Order: sequence, then structure tokens, then C-alpha cells
Amino acid sequence: MTNFELMAPCHFGLEAVLKREIYDLGYEIEKVEDGRVIYSGDAEAVALSNIHLRTAERVLIVAGRFHAESFEDLYQGVKNIPWEEYLPKNARFWVKKASAVKSKVYSPKDIQSIAKKAMVDRLKDKYAISWFPEDGADYPVRIFIMKDLVTVALDTSGESLHKRGYRTETGLAPISETLAAALISLTPWHGDRILLDPFCGSGTFAIEAAMMASSMAPGLRRHFTAEKWDIIPESVWSDAREEAEAEIAIPERSNIDIQGYDIDESVVAIARANAKRAGVDGLIHFQERVLSDTRHHGKYGFIITNPPYGERLEDKDSLPLLYGEIGEVMKRLDTWSFYMITSYEDAIRYIGRKPDKNRKIYNGMIKTYFYEFYGPKPPKRKRPPERDMK
Repeated sequence: MTNFELMAPCHFGLEAVLKREIYDLGYEIEKVEDGRVIYSGDAEAVALSNIHLRTAERVLIVAGRFHAESFEDLYQGVKNIPWEEYLPKNARFWVKKASAVKSKVYSPKDIQSIAKKAMVDRLKDKYAISWFPEDGADYPVRIFIMKDLVTVALDTSGESLHKRGYRTETGLAPISETLAAALISLTPWHGDRILLDPFCGSGTFAIEAAMMASSMAPGLRRHFTAEKWDIIPESVWSDAREEAEAEIAIPERSNIDIQGYDIDESVVAIARANAKRAGVDGLIHFQERVLSDTRHHGKYGFIITNPPYGERLEDKDSLPLLYGEIGEVMKRLDTWSFYMITSYEDAIRYIGRKPDKNRKIYNGMIKTYFYEFYGPKPPKRKRPPERDMK
């Protein structure tokens, strides 16, 4: 199979998590940049990446790179890419998105139109035709320009990979599935430890955790643009899905404790419906409950949560009381570890406890902080005494 240069964008600050995921799939990393990981792989890698990567936003095939300081440079650079190796005669192709940072070529609309013209002119010459029906499979193209270096890529995913297919309804300020999965991956939580989200909203943290505990591939229930491409055989996709299905291992309900609370009963109902669509509703307990009633009989659990931080939901005047209550929950669950993403600058002041670690992460255009408060390590489990086999 042909090897491609693949590029997977992710949230800024979470590149290391995605890098580890790609390594775990068995592929070599070529480069890590801000907000993206570049690696190499064949057609099977495209399918496996789309189906299995929890923290990537999409999977792109890099078609070409070149330097451009003018629109003429852009036109020639795009035209020099061997598009006939990717696009059949009836392909429907367009520049879905263009962005430019610190570059002499900077108008997204002009970049899109000039790049499309260059693609058409190249394919006219190669296919010896003057008109393209564009009634075949979709081939969306994305162009990134950084300091005059142009990267042109084909989008194999289509809709962003955060759209797993289970979340048809959300609360007022949802966290994306890919960001939730990445934040869980930053913690030492695993399926046999307690996980609780007291601001569960549409249930994303709990659902992503349950899918992880079940070894359930996040993209298993959805489709991808590249499934209709000639360069990736249909058998590759079907084999990748069969392999992902075989890997699912849903734990016994008695062996897992994942809970989600929210003050809004209608939001809790949405979370339950989302969990059912994801196939993990039997592993999660959702409940209407106010923050001050957050309690649990177990020890050494994890709270991983996305509390309100005044961007859209709450009046900032109410946040000191809210974060003070978070501090009280921490005191009550004194053997637990707490992980919290927020943009509220005074969060630590009102919680009343300094975090053990603080990561800066961009949630869309919002600068947030992922605060980590570590609880004590649970005691090591005693091994059963060895039998004397004599």
C-alpha cells in the first residue's frame, strides 16, 4: 500500500496525548507542532486513525508543502501537486477551509478560489478534459499557511472526529468529546477506579470514560468521507471495523463506578439518552443532585469535571460561592483526586487549595486551565498467599 504523510490536529496543549495514541496504534511520529501531530501510514492507517483516535479532531492526508509569498506562488504550488493520484475524474473537490498566520498570503477566500483554480487546471491537463461533472465522492481540501509555508491536505474524516454520533443533544456549555477524552487521558484514572463528574451536563466525561473502560473505539458507529475514496479500498474500512468490534470488552457493572450529577433534571435526561446511544448506559449512574450534596462512600476516587466559569452560563457574581463549594467537596472527599478545567481566573482563590499541577489548554478560543489536585495513593493490594504445592 502507498504510504501517506498524515496530519492529525488536536487541541493546543494536548499534543502529547495524541502522540501517545498514534504510537499505540503502531505508527511513527514525524513531527509534533502546535495543535497537530504529523506521522506516516498507509491506507489502513487512515481507517484505523479515524476509528480509534480519541483526541484528534480529524485525520488529513498531506498532499503537498511549499513556500509561497504571493498568490502566483500559491497557484503554482497547488498546481504542482499530483492531484490525479488522489482525485478521480468525477471527484467533487473544493477547499473546505483555508487559514493563514504571519504570512504574506493571508486572504482565506482568495486562497480558496485560487487553489481550486490551480487544481482544476492541473486535472484538465492530466485527464485531457475541460469540464468536470463533480458528481462523485467528496474530496474536501484544507490549506494551512504559517510564515509563508503552505500545507495542502485532503480531509479524510469529513465531520470532526469529536462527533462520535452519540451526542445529539447537549447542555448549555458542553465540552467536546475529544477534549474530554484527552483530559481523562492526562489523569491516572482507569476503569477499576471511581470517577465522578458533579457538573456532568450532557454526560461527556462519563461517557468517554465508560467507552475507554470498554475498549470501545470512538469512531466505530460513524462514517468518514474517505470511505468512498478509490485510494482506500472498502475492505480496509470493513476490516478495521471488525477488528474494533472484536476489541470491545464491556466490564461487569459491579466492577465499574462512573457517576454524573447535574442540578438540572432535563440535562440529566439528555445525559442518559446520550449514554444509551453510545452503548454504555449500563455502566454509568446519572442523577439530579446539587453540588453541595456531592458525596461518595468510596475512597481514592477521581472527580473530573468542567464547572461553569462565567463565559456563557453563569453570572460571574455567583462564581465565588460555587468554587467555594468545590473546595468544601474536596475537603469532604479527602482521599480523592480532583481534575478541573476552567477559565475562571479566581478559581484557586475560592477553592482555597493550591493545585499540584496546572496546564494551560485552549478550549476553542477560550484560554482555560486544567487544575490537578492529587489525593493520596491507594494502598497496594495484598497478594494472596502462595500455596505450598509440595
